[in-house]
Amino acid sequence: MSDDIRPPRRFQLILIKPSHYDDDGYLIRWWRAMSPSNSLAAIYGIAADCAERGVLGSDVTIDIAVMDETNTRIDVPALLKRFHRHGDLGCVALIGVQSNQYPRALDIARPFRAAGIPVAIGGFHVSGCLSMLDGHAVDLDACWNMGIAIFAGEAEGRLEIMLRDAAAGQLKPLYNYMDDLPGIEGTPAPFLPKRYVMRTLGRSASFDAGRGCPYQCSFCTIINVQGRKSRYRSADDIEQLVRLNMAQGVSSFFITDDNFARNKEWESIFDRLIELRERDGIPIRLLIQVDTLCHKIPNFIVKAKRAGVTKVFIGLENINPDNLAAAKKRQNKITEYRKMLLAWKAQGIITFAGYILGFPADTPATIRRDIAIIKNELPIDLLEFFCLTPLPGSEDHQILWKNGVAMSSDLNIYDTEHACTAHSKMSPNEWQDIYHEAWSLYYTPKHMKTLLRRAAANGVPMGNLAKYLLTFSSTDRLERVHPLQGGILRLKHPSERRPGLPRERAWIFWPRFVYNTIRKQVILTRAIAQLLVSMLVIVCDPNARSYMDRALTPVGADDDETLDLVTKTTGGRAAVAHIHKVAELTGAA
Repeated sequence: MSDDIRPPRRFQLILIKPSHYDDDGYLIRWWRAMSPSNSLAAIYGIAADCAERGVLGSDVTIDIAVMDETNTRIDVPALLKRFHRHGDLGCVALIGVQSNQYPRALDIARPFRAAGIPVAIGGFHVSGCLSMLDGHAVDLDACWNMGIAIFAGEAEGRLEIMLRDAAAGQLKPLYNYMDDLPGIEGTPAPFLPKRYVMRTLGRSASFDAGRGCPYQCSFCTIINVQGRKSRYRSADDIEQLVRLNMAQGVSSFFITDDNFARNKEWESIFDRLIELRERDGIPIRLLIQVDTLCHKIPNFIVKAKRAGVTKVFIGLENINPDNLAAAKKRQNKITEYRKMLLAWKAQGIITFAGYILGFPADTPATIRRDIAIIKNELPIDLLEFFCLTPLPGSEDHQILWKNGVAMSSDLNIYDTEHACTAHSKMSPNEWQDIYHEAWSLYYTPKHMKTLLRRAAANGVPMGNLAKYLLTFSSTDRLERVHPLQGGILRLKHPSERRPGLPRERAWIFWPRFVYNTIRKQVILTRAIAQLLVSMLVIVCDPNARSYMDRALTPVGADDDETLDLVTKTTGGRAAVAHIHKVAELTGAA
């Protein structure tokens, strides 16, 4: 063959989003996982743009493979053969690795590095550690020792640099862009081909309309990884990615902004999405995340409804102002909670709220009390519980690290489901037990019936809510993982147990796995039947639309004196007194 007619070389770029191990040491993997990975979509979009532009030269084609380990088994031998077929030209990129996924990421990397395949790792763990610590803390040396390249920061405009180095066999130990966060307007849109989207439960794509957050919550890693200066995509960018997804039949989206209400482009984006829905007939459905003061932004909630928002996640975090102040979450005002939730309820939108357990004032008794108050007085549909976790990259972790306070050395449990450090009022076992108990305290059969009645009274789709009630009431109980890490049909394999733990014999593992799978399906079938019966009773009730309870009651002037929400905690009483004092001084009373 002539030297002038060489076949194109093919660079293999394998994008892997790692999962992590459960309490028994088995990988958490599902037939259909709950949530899409926006990090994976973002890097795929950037990588596809690099491939289209031929950043490795006209004689090199970039082949991209996408693997989300929460719904895909990583076949390492098959991938090694794939690399060998192409002269080991390529790179494994471990995408969006969180702290709890870091041990698993290293386990994935190990056989590739042993075979001489370049491996790079990015995400919140390595970026947060480099941002807040000394560059060696929290097991980062394991990366250096294995020859894994660390990519800290964001990949827009930078991924091609790393790809060129990998193709030349000169991958650097560190690509650190933490001090140079890029603008994202006009950059490649987060995107995944439909075959990957279909592996998630909601069949939803995802995108970030903005990055960065101006608040200072001490438990948050976003402000130290994505910065406090907000950056945005334009309405044109959003339309382009919606049309790109619609072309493959995907019209449901999770907007991953930590707080979309503080995105300065929110209105132009909503207006464009409204046009696409009402003028072009694109059936857009959205899940967004907002803060507890979003209802004060004129037209925000009304336009959210018209733009296609069907579900909203609200960072409630706690109902004790003392706890919120301790976490620098001062923007949350418990006196506004009911107004905000009722405003969403009036639009028939399902509300999710995150609730953190383990703040300084928490005890098992106060947590039980507060959950009872929430059930009775706040019109929240779905409550998600988390353990306060000193995540590497957060101010909380940095303070504990600098002061030499003991924290768990096992990063696998930094998943906001486990107690990772000491608490002044609860033992680790008490903290862990009340976390698991919290799910059963909120998702009682009685309260789930109440939630369905509230949905019927406010035009919230009961069937959609019931699906989430099934997931949120059963995942922790049956699988001992958070519902956001859940899915349909848990999959396991003996080979996917964490290194260091014994490999179980097949004749023990498989019968137990099959038995437990059948048992769980029987329990879920019963739960589905109970929810269907509850829905049928409500549908047949001629007074269903007029249902009213304390949570749905419009905000009244006497709330400050009658609601347990503001009278049962010292912080609550102080918050009300402060509001009254301000009103008195300003003449607003």
